[in-house]
Amino acid sequence: MERLTEVVLRHRRKVVIGWVAVLLAAIAAMGPATDSLSESFSSTGEGFETNQQILEDYGTGGQMPPIVPVVTLPEGTTVDSPEARAELASAFDRIQRAVPDARVASYASTGDRAFVSEDGRTTFGLVYPEFSGGFEIPEEEAAVEEAVEGVSVAGAPVQVTGFFALQGGAEEDEGPALLLEVLIGGTGALVILTLLFGIRLALLPLLMAIFSIPTTFLLLWPIASITDVSIIVQFLLALIGLGVAIDYALLVVMRWREERGNGRENVDAVRVSMRTAGKAVVFSGTTVAIGLLAMVALPVPTLRSIGYGGLLIPLVSVAVALTLLPVLLATIGPRLDRSKHATRAATMHGRWFGWAEWIVRHRWIAAGVSVALLLALAIPSLSMQLGSASAESLAGSGPAREGFDNLQRSSLGQGAMAPFEVVAPAAQAEQVAADLAKVDGVVATTAPEDWSGGGTRIVGVVPAADPYSNDGAAILDRVRAVAPPGVAVGGSGPENADFVDAVYDNAPLMIGLVLLLTFLLLARALRSLALPLKAVLLNLISLAAAIGFMVLVWQEGYGSEAIWGIEATGAVESWIPIMVFAFLFGLSMDYEVFILSRMREEYDRTGSTREAVVGGLGHTGRLVTSAALILFFAFAALASAPDTITKMFATSLAAGILLDATLIRGLLVPAVVSLMGRWNWWLPALPARLLRTKPSPQPPLQPAREEA
Repeated sequence: MERLTEVVLRHRRKVVIGWVAVLLAAIAAMGPATDSLSESFSSTGEGFETNQQILEDYGTGGQMPPIVPVVTLPEGTTVDSPEARAELASAFDRIQRAVPDARVASYASTGDRAFVSEDGRTTFGLVYPEFSGGFEIPEEEAAVEEAVEGVSVAGAPVQVTGFFALQGGAEEDEGPALLLEVLIGGTGALVILTLLFGIRLALLPLLMAIFSIPTTFLLLWPIASITDVSIIVQFLLALIGLGVAIDYALLVVMRWREERGNGRENVDAVRVSMRTAGKAVVFSGTTVAIGLLAMVALPVPTLRSIGYGGLLIPLVSVAVALTLLPVLLATIGPRLDRSKHATRAATMHGRWFGWAEWIVRHRWIAAGVSVALLLALAIPSLSMQLGSASAESLAGSGPAREGFDNLQRSSLGQGAMAPFEVVAPAAQAEQVAADLAKVDGVVATTAPEDWSGGGTRIVGVVPAADPYSNDGAAILDRVRAVAPPGVAVGGSGPENADFVDAVYDNAPLMIGLVLLLTFLLLARALRSLALPLKAVLLNLISLAAAIGFMVLVWQEGYGSEAIWGIEATGAVESWIPIMVFAFLFGLSMDYEVFILSRMREEYDRTGSTREAVVGGLGHTGRLVTSAALILFFAFAALASAPDTITKMFATSLAAGILLDATLIRGLLVPAVVSLMGRWNWWLPALPARLLRTKPSPQPPLQPAREEA
């Protein structure tokens, strides 16, 4: 690290010119890099493969749930009424003309009672729009709504529902636009940085993010030209890139300011900060990269591509922090700093030293309280149900919700929102439909004649339960068991079920890989076996608490309805827990490395665990809290998005960051380190040789008096 710092400081002008050139190239590349990202979701399993076949043969359906027009006729009127049937046919003719490339089926076009409730009053249709390959609501949704606007059947309005319509209804609810969300998060970060450093020096960490994020896009571009990289990565780069770049700049800048406050000359303060904080930045960036790169171990192409992109974020941020930042501190740093903020910093440092002293004196109480609170939050994670947010939670009112409620009140149920799509040989389709109609949990089946192509025919299977729920997955298993050879089951529900199996059957491998690599990295960085083991275990507890919070607030509804007026989702979106793990594991381990690296440094200087805990937390407590608050504001701003899934993801990340920075890093970590005494620093000779670092002597069986 010392050698790199000397080279950078010796060639200051070249470093700045080089980074400015990279930034200009990166800004120019951001557009093409974004355009090269894939908007399709690549998964694995029978459901995904069947959906790909449907898209190839029909160009509609498959991954995308249908648009669902619904009519509930007045009391005393049924679809068998000649007048009602004629008006129903006219309504669906209007829909077909509005979306001529869509695959449409209804009672009016097929005469199939699968589209009619038992009392004959409620009927629905399925409109599968042409697949656009993106994640956005298809344009056909608005076209269908416009086609039936003001249209009625026997005096009853035609209501358009379905997952797209409900999602669109949620987005019509009040909520700030994406730009405003970004401004809220950015303003929060600027306020915190200003309180720490003053307005001028506060701009320095933000400047590091300005260099880091576009550069990451520049490096992502060639990767996206070789393999599909999901468009989701661009949001990951912006969100995590901002937080990580600021975190690393904070660590270095605060150490630089501390060394200058101790009387060091400016350039010497830069050297010391890079030798200490710079080394912590390297290890922190590597742990974040490990957390995101581990997604490459999953057999889902889209998640693997997120792992590729995730690897770049911390590595670029580390490169900026180790090269450009020391040059700026050595040149313009003193002009950006102000003494009154240094005085305020000293006061805040004093408070953190006092807090650390209190924890050391009451370490059993601190450990007990924090463990009890974390376990109380973690226990609900054991009841997590993986699936998709229930349709009820997507929109609380509007025509789409009214149409959905009418389906629910009828005998049809919400399975009509996303039927299974079974691909069978054309000659066997009607027999397959008849056999599947007898399966327990199947409400109805339909095989419209015009759902044929490429020698096959699609059989629609309406399950009695939400196709994304555990009950829906059980019905899917029974349908697949009955389906004869050569018949494949697709649809958005089956693809989701296969995604859950593929990801979470392999999750132990991914988690084990992350834990092992992190343990080895931290063992070498901290020259200890106990500290990295503690760090890994506490990180798992922190993650369990964050997921438990998500289950309580969203799946069970203890918070979602009170805060946002959104009913309990009944399940956690299937991709969220694995993404929360990848994001939070690396980000929270960042804070762990910040604190433990300083504790290790203080112990090497004093030989006292007590001094290590007090000095380590005293010097880094303000840093960790500030960094966590910046990310918390960013995630909290994202949680103001109108759709339920984004709220669920964002609040889980925000809660995880806040819990980790308070209960874990601010309370439990120093308490446990204090309790472990000299065992914290033990590294026998053999592991030390394997890790290529210096051993630490075996501690006594009982802690020394000074550890108490």
